[in-house]
Amino acid sequence: MVSASSPPSKEVQSDQKCVDNSHSRNAKWWYSTFHTVTAMIGAGVLSLPYAMAYLGWGPGTLMLLLSWCLTLNTMWQMIQLHECVPGTRFDRYIDLGRHAFGPKLGPWIVLPQQLIVQVGCDIVYMVTGGKCLKKFMEIACTNCTPIKQSYWILMFGAIHFFLSQLPNFNSVAAVSLAAAVMSLCYSTISWGACLARGRVDNVSYAYKKTTTTDLMFRIFNALGDVSFAFAGHAVVLEIQATIPSTPEKPSKVSMWKGAVGAYFINAVCYFPVALIGYWTFGRDVPDNVLLALEKPAWLIASANLMVFVHVVGSYQVYAMPVFDLIEKMMVKRLNFPTGVPLRLVARSSYVAFTLFIGVTFPFFGDLLGFFGGFGFAPTSYFLPSIMWLIIKKPKRFSINWFINWASIYIGVCIMLASTIGGLRNIVTDASTYSFYT
Repeated sequence: MVSASSPPSKEVQSDQKCVDNSHSRNAKWWYSTFHTVTAMIGAGVLSLPYAMAYLGWGPGTLMLLLSWCLTLNTMWQMIQLHECVPGTRFDRYIDLGRHAFGPKLGPWIVLPQQLIVQVGCDIVYMVTGGKCLKKFMEIACTNCTPIKQSYWILMFGAIHFFLSQLPNFNSVAAVSLAAAVMSLCYSTISWGACLARGRVDNVSYAYKKTTTTDLMFRIFNALGDVSFAFAGHAVVLEIQATIPSTPEKPSKVSMWKGAVGAYFINAVCYFPVALIGYWTFGRDVPDNVLLALEKPAWLIASANLMVFVHVVGSYQVYAMPVFDLIEKMMVKRLNFPTGVPLRLVARSSYVAFTLFIGVTFPFFGDLLGFFGGFGFAPTSYFLPSIMWLIIKKPKRFSINWFINWASIYIGVCIMLASTIGGLRNIVTDASTYSFYT
């Protein structure tokens, strides 16, 4: 985890003892682009028109633009902090958290938030993959006997029992590349089909007719939907860890180049889908805009299949750090021998857990809002800024200082509002939902 010329720090060294699937540091800069695209663009982009329906044209567009700028800044901060100590590479979010907050407090601050992001994403991707596969089959085979949504989610989960046995990030590079290409394709199809369809009859951009209390909670949840769309920070250090680093060319140079490319693709996907999708359907847009599009049938079926391929890759990108953590714990605490049996038990158990939760609670839009607020707002909006203030100590009242505090304030507000809104909506929707349908 460090250069050969400098001894590793104690905290990084201690974690190295039981790494079975350690990082391979031979990735190119463009690997970071498609890994980051795969991590960021996924289920979230399809819910952005739905978020716009509750936020409205002005606040919704402003929230999207503000989130894009703030999270690009915090992405840059994470990349810079990866090697902020000469001779040490903080390959995981928890390692950087230990350095910033201390060896005892750091894991308690960082690890829960990171796990919420990674596990939350994988649960949502279970639901998304199953729903999109179901929609694809309904369009492609109109005479086929309908199958329960739960079975489609189970089919999606079955794939990951096999893919989860791939050892590390570089081994899923092909899957991640395919996922990144798919994300650009289905995003383009989504807004292109909306544009071709034109506005629906009697389209309305007024706020939805509901009680004031319900509208407030739905707006809170919409903020979580937006923050869910900027989720790559939870795995950015793990991605950067795969890039080689030398004093002449530190990893931050290549990683930043890749991150800029990823954010450009992000903008090309997010803004047209959000704005054109909302323009087409207005306040009646569903929480997955693809589900509202029916013609041309072959194109919508293709887009749903592309989403399916994308979330297959996204699941693995978010699961890899969790696999690493579970395996380390099993080796340290249970003295489990390293090797294939460890991977088989640890990773299959995790896939089974996310599959069970996804089948049981498939509230797509509400899950996005809840996990977006509770996990993504901290890891993407304000934890990087807090660590930057602690480690870099920018001059008080400087522009850098104000930007960081603004990001912290906005991130905390999003976290509180969208967590409350998402949880309330899950409870409300669960009361009318028939489980395992």
